[in-house]
Amino acid sequence: MPEICQIALTDAPWVNANTRRLPGVQPLDMNDWLQFDDAFEAQRIERARLLYDRQEDVLQCLETARDAEEELAAFVSNRLSQLGRAPLDLQERDPLLRIATGVVEDMCILQKQGEEHVLTSALLCFPANWRLSEKLGRPLAMIHAPVDAYTSDIARRVQRLFDAVQVGRPLWRANALRYATPNLFQPDRHVAQSDVPDGEGYLRSERQSILRLPETGAVVFSIHTRLVKMTNLTPEQKAGLEVHPLGHS
Repeated sequence: MPEICQIALTDAPWVNANTRRLPGVQPLDMNDWLQFDDAFEAQRIERARLLYDRQEDVLQCLETARDAEEELAAFVSNRLSQLGRAPLDLQERDPLLRIATGVVEDMCILQKQGEEHVLTSALLCFPANWRLSEKLGRPLAMIHAPVDAYTSDIARRVQRLFDAVQVGRPLWRANALRYATPNLFQPDRHVAQSDVPDGEGYLRSERQSILRLPETGAVVFSIHTRLVKMTNLTPEQKAGLEVHPLGHS
């Protein structure tokens, strides 16, 4: 398995008090929604490999999400055009596979059913401690059920965020977790405290964005995964970890 890492970590949520405290949500500038960093091409190739080798694990959808998927593909295509990036491959008929030809963000579509938002479709090539097959068709609270820090109070706040996010006013947050290995496809939970000395291993951070599609009203939860060696963190980031240590996984 190739080691695919960014040279530096752009978002270090533990450094800033506004992003450190859950859920740590901030307004998103749409110019920063899709990311094209130094690991973009390597991640794109790994994404294509996963879609070829184990598509059933990384791409799933319910029939109710079809219109939202098409709207999201058109939305992504429009953003790429505005950024002067290469267009999506329009020969690809499946909208999620079409999206995968132009960006490396994972894309999850959630739609309101009753009082909750339910995961109805996802392109999830780089999962961190969860399996798409266990979450598809489930509401937010059940998707986050295994996360210790995801209390009932935070669950209510996140549900309110998904209810309140407005078209044209997207949001973002970032998380961070220490890993023993650099695998981007990390669906299984494991503990690495005893495996990796402090200061070694990898720091994985997901830049998570939340936006609402204007036509279907579906909410898109997109994830840009960054992975850096712990030794490549800046002095400020390392000092911040002394005060606000991360968990291991």
